[in-house]
Amino acid sequence: MEPKSTQEFSIAPADVAHESAHPQPPVAARKPVEHRLHGDLRVDDYAWLREKDNPDVIRHLEAENAYTKAVLQPTEAFQEKLYQEMLSRIQQTDLTVPYQLRGYSYFTRTLEGKQYPLHYRRPDSDSSVVAQQVAPQLGTQCSEDLLLDLNALAEGHSFLGLGAFEVSEDNQLLAYSTDTTGFRQYTLKIKDLRTGGHLPFHAGRVTSAAWAADNRSLFYTVEDVVTKRSHRLYRHTLGEPGPDPLLIDETDERFRIEIARTRSGAYLMLLAASHTTSEVRYLSAGDPSGEFQLIAPREDAHEYYADHHPKFAAAQNDSSPSDVFVIRTNSGGRTFRLVAAPVSSPQRSNWQELVPNRAAVMLSAAQPFRSHLVLFEREDGLPFLRVIPLTENSKDLLQQSYRINFNEPAYNAAPGMNPEFDQTHFRYSYESFITPRSIFDFDVRGRQSTLRKQQPVLGGYDATLYGSERLHAAAPDGTRIPISIVYRKDTPRDEKAPLLLYGYGSYGISMPVNFSSNRLSLLDRGMIYAVAHIRGGGELGKPWHDAGRMHHKRNTFTDFIASAEHLIALRFTNSKKLIIEGGSAGGLLMGAVSNFRPDLFHAVITQVPFVDVLNTMLDATLPLTVGEYEEWGNPQIAEDYFYIKSYCPYTNLEPKPYPAMLVKTGLNDSQVMYWEPAKYVAKLRPLKTAVTPLLFKINMGAGHGGASGRYDYLREIALDYAFLLLQLGIHS
Repeated sequence: MEPKSTQEFSIAPADVAHESAHPQPPVAARKPVEHRLHGDLRVDDYAWLREKDNPDVIRHLEAENAYTKAVLQPTEAFQEKLYQEMLSRIQQTDLTVPYQLRGYSYFTRTLEGKQYPLHYRRPDSDSSVVAQQVAPQLGTQCSEDLLLDLNALAEGHSFLGLGAFEVSEDNQLLAYSTDTTGFRQYTLKIKDLRTGGHLPFHAGRVTSAAWAADNRSLFYTVEDVVTKRSHRLYRHTLGEPGPDPLLIDETDERFRIEIARTRSGAYLMLLAASHTTSEVRYLSAGDPSGEFQLIAPREDAHEYYADHHPKFAAAQNDSSPSDVFVIRTNSGGRTFRLVAAPVSSPQRSNWQELVPNRAAVMLSAAQPFRSHLVLFEREDGLPFLRVIPLTENSKDLLQQSYRINFNEPAYNAAPGMNPEFDQTHFRYSYESFITPRSIFDFDVRGRQSTLRKQQPVLGGYDATLYGSERLHAAAPDGTRIPISIVYRKDTPRDEKAPLLLYGYGSYGISMPVNFSSNRLSLLDRGMIYAVAHIRGGGELGKPWHDAGRMHHKRNTFTDFIASAEHLIALRFTNSKKLIIEGGSAGGLLMGAVSNFRPDLFHAVITQVPFVDVLNTMLDATLPLTVGEYEEWGNPQIAEDYFYIKSYCPYTNLEPKPYPAMLVKTGLNDSQVMYWEPAKYVAKLRPLKTAVTPLLFKINMGAGHGGASGRYDYLREIALDYAFLLLQLGIHS
């Protein structure tokens, strides 16, 4: 099918060097491939774009990049202005707040001009700790050890990601892993912190790592080379020759495994989890050659997660201290409860309830300390931190607990770095659309929060100029959908303001209400920003997730549309100035709502979008596919097939006046393969009937998260902002 319009902003790939005033887009060749399943025939014209080693594919992607560059060439000066504007708000040379672990303070430093942070530690006895935090420029005058310089590790690579970072119990060895492609494929190494050299060991495709208490045994999990499913557990013992022994091989393709040390340090815990089921095995950290034991065998739809406490009044009717596993389980309700199980006999029949299930409160995490517990909860879409002091006579833990108070209508609060089991404070982070990210230490005994550091915002940021609200839209079935919104107070509410609406709504992941100094470049130009906390996410707990997955997935899309309509009804904006954004599964959201209601949105920005759902879920050899049958369904089952087909963005593209679009991806993406957005754009171009830009930007040296360097990442944001502001007629 030929393009409906020859006026679209484009560039001819064969004539990149001679850009015309009206460049033409690349046109992908149509090579039909037929698929028939459940009596249904589908024809995929662009399946050939999966051939990453095909020079024609690379040439096509490069042509798309050239086209995007040509279309946005008039905005390059504006992009540079936005970049410098955002950069000017950042304190480029800075320190994180140190956290304590076994006699050392660990922190990272960023240096002006350097893309990546440097990881340091210093002895806790160093009296310069306060001086370093107050005056980062004095850092070189203090006693400290450089553990990792990510800038040095990134030399010769366009990407660098840090995975594991585990220090042995004697503080002498660092196990760390890095990815240099963006494919999330990490190589594990061991650095001797006494000499600065590396031990003669490395392991590929590592997903997690943990030291035993002997400082010689390092446990690590690896992923399958094809599907990237974390499936095998190994133990490396320093000084022992030969291949590392394979300890666990998880054969159920729905499950992934992860190794970690308990907060008490007493046990190694191996978690095996699918999207709906989990089980935990444990091993004494002092017995690395022993056998992992099972807490409770997996049961369909039962999720549980365990930590350890060595002296805990486990039962409400028994105040004697005991050695227990503290377990968060959904066995008593979808929003979870907290139980304790004696280490000597942790089977489910011995679980004793500590905190009951509360239908309206999602128990998202629990962190045990020697003197207290901290629960991370969600209620009515907002996060809360609950502190439970532990005493010898603990009877009703919930009754003697209390929450840390937060006063803004929409915010994000989360546990911070708390590696020490014996500490009497609890570190947490707090931020909102208006309040910069702040690190607090909460004194459990004094019930007092102390601000350790707030993210600097240079250039005279004045929080009083901005307002934030929490709204609720009504979904078609009457469900109340939370919306968080921020704006400058002098932005008129006369329906003429531009608005950027963000959404995700999958995997039970909650979209945080976080601060962004970059976002000020939009707010100060009169744009409003909002997040729709739609079903499929985790804002209201597992039931919220359940209501937006499998055969309820369409709720995610109708919730987002209802949120957009509600903002228009409240006169925050109108459809001619409403821009939407989402990435990954949020990119699926963007594709679906663009198909359902292209009239409602003026422009779309979508990053690494999961838009070819049906074809991907039919290919069990791809990373994530089998494990995600519990999120989307298995299209080998006819009922699942036709439900997925009903909303799959790629499958449902048709001649329509689609809004302007900027589609972005990374060539080395291991989560959503580059060919999904490539196929989507190729199919959409001849179908779209509106004279609107359709741009496709491919980072040829990155993966799912985009650029890894902080300056490169800022330039990506500057391009996004220039595109959306251009659609609104804002050029400066």
